[in-house]
Amino acid sequence: MAHFEKFNFSTLEELKSKISELGVDIRLSDDFSVFRRPVKIGSRISPNPFVVLPMEGCDSNRDGSPSELVKRRYHRFAAGGFGLIWWESCAIVEEGRANELQMILTKDNVKEFAALLSDIKKTASEKYGHSTVDILQLTHSGRYSRPVGHKPAPIIAQHDPMLDPRVGLKGDEPVVSDEYLDSLVQRYVDSAVLAKEAGFDGVDIKACHGYLMSELLASHTREGRYGGSFENRTRLLCDTIKAVRKAVGDDFIIACRFNVFDAHPYPYGFGVDKDDFMKFDPEEAIKLVRMLCDLGVDLLSSSGGNPHYIYPQITRPFDTPNLGITTPNEHPLESIARLFDFTRLIQKEAGEIPVIGTGYSWLRQYIPYAAAANISDGSCSLVGLGRSSLAYPDAPSDIMNKGMMDRKKCCIACSKCIQLMRDHSSSGCVVRDSEVYMPIYKQARAEAEEREKAGKK
Repeated sequence: MAHFEKFNFSTLEELKSKISELGVDIRLSDDFSVFRRPVKIGSRISPNPFVVLPMEGCDSNRDGSPSELVKRRYHRFAAGGFGLIWWESCAIVEEGRANELQMILTKDNVKEFAALLSDIKKTASEKYGHSTVDILQLTHSGRYSRPVGHKPAPIIAQHDPMLDPRVGLKGDEPVVSDEYLDSLVQRYVDSAVLAKEAGFDGVDIKACHGYLMSELLASHTREGRYGGSFENRTRLLCDTIKAVRKAVGDDFIIACRFNVFDAHPYPYGFGVDKDDFMKFDPEEAIKLVRMLCDLGVDLLSSSGGNPHYIYPQITRPFDTPNLGITTPNEHPLESIARLFDFTRLIQKEAGEIPVIGTGYSWLRQYIPYAAAANISDGSCSLVGLGRSSLAYPDAPSDIMNKGMMDRKKCCIACSKCIQLMRDHSSSGCVVRDSEVYMPIYKQARAEAEEREKAGKK
């Protein structure tokens, strides 16, 4: 591993030189014609390979319906030229919300989602002559549930001596029952049916970043039908996908964003070497991909790590960490190469099923070069932008129409959008969208510091 460095490249040649020096597998191409190719996803066609990855704003109305900030965010994505908009985490049950303003779709607010979807599809159609493909991410926050105020209300699949104290658990509380997990299948189905009614093109059964479905994938120590064997640990994901497909039919996209590598010690992590948890063991990740393909999933997005723990660079390489996180002992380009390797592996196993590439934001204005290379050589089918989409929602338009990204509009990987979430506030780009989010950031930091002081008394 190389020493950590912040982004400091003035030219593409400097970036190429550092990639060569580190010996990492990051490929670059200046053939941007691949960005004008449509991508078939199930029965839908994305007009281009640019994807907004699900970036939670924590800013819905209390009933889970779209607030003005939510509407603004998705209008900006549609106007910015993204072909596929992967909507943020939408809880399937009230107790599974990560915060009291997390999105949730219900019979009472489905018309509000339908109206927003209609508006943004119209925005894209009028500006670019094509509609967007819109997928809603369905989730249960599990260990990270906090549906009311600032108090954690974790629902856990297994006890974890490293993660339990971080959500206020002592280690002797009951884990969630098999019966409760059984009941969630219908809740996923209900949410998917409502999503189709609202006008979404598909849903994502979220299984990444340590939330309930993700934690179940690693529930080696759990007893009963949802723990121990690979079959048991994937049971809820498998049963949910089958039930959702039966309810929504074949003309509706079912996607899955899942962890291939938790970077968390065995027996509490998925995809990790039993002796060295920072070493990827691909065996079960490959089995999981093959299972998802056999189930008829239309779109895949692999990820890694747990953003709530102490190695967030596994998920999103950064220049500046959020508070409480130390500087990694690897170069961000090594972190990016790892994510690219994951996607390359998954796309190879998935064959013609499209896989979304992740890990691009830290590269700033050089994102298109890496994305073009990965799409061209079959390492992925689409390019996903997470934090970068918040900072630079019109990046696809600039890339396709100007042949470049403006460095002054790029995400600078400062982690302030993540810090807003950690401070239990609405999230957005504090730097590039400062008029809206800088006041929110300052208030959230002040309130978090007051809570911290009060907790120490």
